[in-house]
Amino acid sequence: MRILHIVNHVKKAGNGIVNVAVDLACLQAQEGHQVAIASAGGEYQSLLQEYSVEHFTLIQDRKPQIIVKAIAQTNKILTTFQPDIIHVHMITGVILAWMFKFKHQYTLIATVHNEFQKTAILMGLADQVIAVSEAVANALVKRGIPQAKISVVFNGTLDSPRTLSINKYTPASLQHPAIVSVAGMYKRKGIDTLITAFAQIAPEFLDIHLYLVGDGPDRPLFEEQASNTNCSQRIHFEGFCSSPQTYLLATDIFVLASVHDPCPLALIEAREAGCAIIATAVDGIPEILEQGKAGILVPPQNPHLLAEALTRLLSDRQLKSEYARLAKENLPRYSAIRVNQETLSVYQNG
Repeated sequence: MRILHIVNHVKKAGNGIVNVAVDLACLQAQEGHQVAIASAGGEYQSLLQEYSVEHFTLIQDRKPQIIVKAIAQTNKILTTFQPDIIHVHMITGVILAWMFKFKHQYTLIATVHNEFQKTAILMGLADQVIAVSEAVANALVKRGIPQAKISVVFNGTLDSPRTLSINKYTPASLQHPAIVSVAGMYKRKGIDTLITAFAQIAPEFLDIHLYLVGDGPDRPLFEEQASNTNCSQRIHFEGFCSSPQTYLLATDIFVLASVHDPCPLALIEAREAGCAIIATAVDGIPEILEQGKAGILVPPQNPHLLAEALTRLLSDRQLKSEYARLAKENLPRYSAIRVNQETLSVYQNG
């Protein structure tokens, strides 16, 4: 098959959508398919080249003058590459691919990563829609995309071409007990809830530290919030890290306090590292944590209950060790190789 993935960029920026697209492209090329990615470019281009994945430049900013150029660029790419499958991962890509579908005759596949976006309904323009969790699939049906169009291919990132084996990473040097969150600095990631919960328990646990690994536009808001607590010196903003496994291997408790999160790869990576996990019961998170068997689930935007869960694990070393053990069970389900195989099946049935 000739497979073209369309994504906004291929930067090493901790973007789960980009990471999934790069994984698929590399693994599909490794299996002998002719694969290309159209994007604005980025650091993963060198990895794509190693796997013989062709890269086409496609700028998809939604400014009118850029969109006009993107339409012409898309037509040129399609004429040159002549794909059998176009797999889009973001909204602008599905519109561009849909515009030329009947001229160039390909099957259009769309993966929905963030169904909570209002424009996600446009992904229904594709012939087949991939949802990254059952929660996303159910939400898409409620929003009007026919169930017959939807396939669930649960996210997976282990054994990714982008990463090393977990035992090849050196744990970061942290102050312990260390609570770690790996998440973009966006309000929907619930960083404010985590900071509030940490501040509630900080007077009881005088040696705990909070490490926030990630970057994003809302970081100044969270830094200001942290500075107004009485434990600001124990809240560390680490910025983006291209190898979050170094933090995950060093953490005592991993927390993801998201308000919305379809199927976060960071949580899968935390399981692989054997972290004791606390996360919010939203979207695809309960599926990743096997409905609470592999980690503690708490309601979103509830710092009091998050603080209680943190207190339980910090006060009971045996319980923390048990959750760390459970996190590492049933990991084959989260393999990028499995994601690729299931995705190829969707292509073939499309």
